[in-house]
Amino acid sequence: MKTNILFLLFFTSFAFRPCLAQERKILDTIFANDQKNVALFFPKPIRQGITGSDNFVFTYNREAEQYFGLLQATPGKESNLLVVSSNGSVFSYIVKYKDQLNQLNYFILKSDTIGNEKPVVIDESEINKEELKERDKTYYYDNFCSFLVERKQTLGRLKKRNQSIILSVENIVFDKEELYFIIQIENKSSLDYDLNFLNLGIETRQKGKRKSSQTIYEKPLFKYSMPSKIREGETEKLVYVLPKFSLGDDRRVILELNEKNGGRNLKLKVPHKYINNPN
Repeated sequence: MKTNILFLLFFTSFAFRPCLAQERKILDTIFANDQKNVALFFPKPIRQGITGSDNFVFTYNREAEQYFGLLQATPGKESNLLVVSSNGSVFSYIVKYKDQLNQLNYFILKSDTIGNEKPVVIDESEINKEELKERDKTYYYDNFCSFLVERKQTLGRLKKRNQSIILSVENIVFDKEELYFIIQIENKSSLDYDLNFLNLGIETRQKGKRKSSQTIYEKPLFKYSMPSKIREGETEKLVYVLPKFSLGDDRRVILELNEKNGGRNLKLKVPHKYINNPN
């Protein structure tokens, strides 16, 4: 009963998504001139940016991927701007010259993408029902995880810090037969954090005079938005999907974050009460 409202909101948007996807997407128009820089901020780093005419110039860091680029223009006919981000998302805009600019900064949303450079094409005649079922489940996981990540949520002080690296569990949600762990990694240091692995396991604590523990690691059914790097000053959210389970008071979930070629490692302990009472 806890998640009835959540399910209704999600399935309302989920059910109508195929119809909306068929509508023609009208390209936004961005105005620029040769007096000021117009900044475009994207949800993922820019990998490639191309303008259709020489009187428009779009500059971005080609050596180290960054989230923003700068657009300038000289008088001439309108053109277009095509941008591909690091995850393959494609963005396209009409660009025009204008003497007086009303807007100098554009913050691009994930939903503004017109597609991906490597679209998945399914030929139903060549795949069996089990493969179709698996693809449908993956599509569902992807959409529901995206929905959960955008929500404002918190479980309290489920955090662990080591040298300005903060690992936290923002929420644990039960849906159908799965548990969704919404995880956040913050890098408040001045150095990038290269992620080696993030393991989730169940730790059993032995009682008695000789206290010991044993951890059994679980393989997620699905990982959403798993980063390989968290740049300095940035925050990444991801989701682990696991089959539903419950724990006794002698067990707890352990999240182990490990840095590649570094020592900023963290171990976050999640008590059994959060697992047995998900949102």
